[in-house]
Amino acid sequence: MALSAPKMIAEPSCEQQVGDHGPARTDEWMRTLYRENARPLYRFLLRMTGERQAAEDLLQETLLRAWRNRDNLPADFRVLRRWMFTVARRVAIDAFRARDARPMEVGAIDVSGLPSTHDAIEQLLTVQTVRRALGSLTPEHRAVLVELYFRGRMAAEVATLLGIPEGTVKSRAYYAVRQMREVTGLGK
Repeated sequence: MALSAPKMIAEPSCEQQVGDHGPARTDEWMRTLYRENARPLYRFLLRMTGERQAAEDLLQETLLRAWRNRDNLPADFRVLRRWMFTVARRVAIDAFRARDARPMEVGAIDVSGLPSTHDAIEQLLTVQTVRRALGSLTPEHRAVLVELYFRGRMAAEVATLLGIPEGTVKSRAYYAVRQMREVTGLGK
């Protein structure tokens, strides 16, 4: 995105309000507004986002809001610039919140490299890996994992079944899963 407006013959200052001067006057006002504010706003937004494309998008949104509110904007250049920076900051915050509120976007995934859901060899390897990892556990830790994950019981049920406190069930499950990750190489 180019950050310079075309040179105009008569350049009005931003201190002139748009008012009822018509479309040509509005165009001149917007060019001046862009020329005098785009670079500092872009640098400000780039520091906030760290991404060039995001900063450009937020700059466009800020300028669009200025254009939509052109009849209500202050005539004083200093006040107008502060207003522009406030709007830019709020637009950036709104964009961050919106991005956090929706799931992360992913590009096209090449599914040819992913194993199919019915890959018998992959399933056999998974079973062997889990058996080897379970064999490395103490009998107490193995019993907790089998009840929790293979039989689908809740921690309170496992505690009653094994005759141990529920906190002990949770602790054993934590350390057992950690041990299994180390054995399988998934904990690295």
